[in-house]
Amino acid sequence: MAGHSKYKNIMYRKGAQDKKRSAMFSKLSREITVAAKMGLPDPDMNPRLRAAVLAAKAQSMPKDNIQRSIDKASMGDMANYEEVRYEGYGPGGVALIVEALTDNRNRTATNIRTAFSKNGGNLGASGSVSHGFERLGLIEYPASAGDEDKVMEAAIEAGADDVESDEGGHRIWTPVEGMHDVAKSLEGALGEAEAVKLAWKPGLEVSVAGDDVATLMKLVDTLEDDDDVQTVWGNYDISDEELEKLG
Repeated sequence: MAGHSKYKNIMYRKGAQDKKRSAMFSKLSREITVAAKMGLPDPDMNPRLRAAVLAAKAQSMPKDNIQRSIDKASMGDMANYEEVRYEGYGPGGVALIVEALTDNRNRTATNIRTAFSKNGGNLGASGSVSHGFERLGLIEYPASAGDEDKVMEAAIEAGADDVESDEGGHRIWTPVEGMHDVAKSLEGALGEAEAVKLAWKPGLEVSVAGDDVATLMKLVDTLEDDDDVQTVWGNYDISDEELEKLG
């Protein structure tokens, strides 16, 4: 297991997300509703719903909002959302994977393609960049959960594959099929996680510098601002100095 990581890029993204709380609530709500509709409306019996509820709680989404989102799954007039994945390249040769929940594939595809083309990127075919990523489970804890050694020990005991720790917190990687079992095991030692989700982990990171940094961040922000986009994953690595230049 590795016990280190560069957390600055994640913290920058989280900071950007904090400015978009209402839009974030809308996306979290959609994921909760879809998860509840695909399985049982009980988080204890539906791993995907449990992960969605955890993500909502981590962003301080009110309990009433969470319950309304679950209840909405049983309503007959709910839009039929489908999961769609887009892949492409951003400035500096950065690979990006965009995950969306949409009730209109044509609208979403047009918006994603426009975002890439207007911000120094190119939308590719399915599979064009995902071969450079590994599909894994990701469990996130704040730094307050414990020091690196404590988290590492708990993760090994729980059957995790890898741990990355820094001042921003801890990211625990697991096999997809074992994610929820590992998360449940970790609760005894570390408490409830901030997030439990499926993730795309890059095999190799691409260093981005100069003008490409601002253009890349604008592309990622534009993608995340789209109502249909749930998550944007990338293989970029940006230094502290470059991030500071963005203000």
